[in-house]
Amino acid sequence: MDTTTVSPKFQVVIPLRVRLALGIRPGQKIQVIPYEGRIELIPIRPLKQAKGFLRGIDTSVEREQDRA
Repeated sequence: MDTTTVSPKFQVVIPLRVRLALGIRPGQKIQVIPYEGRIELIPIRPLKQAKGFLRGIDTSVEREQDRA
């Protein structure tokens, strides 16, 4: 487990191992969410990166009548 320190300006450094594992780059936006007494940092990915992520999904499921 990696730790970091909050600076007097309330800044934190994301440890190198975490940045490499998540592919975080300088200038990238991170969503900050308080959740059950902790802080979650979620990298915001460009929309172009999402292209094709549902490839191969089963579309033959039965749909509700109002969703046709």
